[in-house]
Amino acid sequence: MSKRKDHPLVGKWRITSMELWDDEYINMMGPGYIQIDEAGGTMSFGVVEVGLRCEYGTTSVWFRFRGSSEMDEVSGEGDAELEEDGSLSGEICFDEGDESAFTAKPW
Repeated sequence: MSKRKDHPLVGKWRITSMELWDDEYINMMGPGYIQIDEAGGTMSFGVVEVGLRCEYGTTSVWFRFRGSSEMDEVSGEGDAELEEDGSLSGEICFDEGDESAFTAKPW
């Protein structure tokens, strides 16, 4: 496996769609994004801001997250995979809450 800094998902990705939320919500507080770093990452959309703890596959990442949604503490897990067209597809699942697929493109 490649070093994390060379991983194809490391970088900032603009969320282009989500199964449960429309563009107005996704971009409510600024452009929705997921950023994957060598040591983890962040995800922000609507009123959700979370930090990611990642495990890396060859062209995918699985993550646990913790953060806030409207000042309430939230946590959960998700995943993302690099598609052949260079986009990202994944899912975010809140503990005891919503689950939504998402797509993203390089920022």
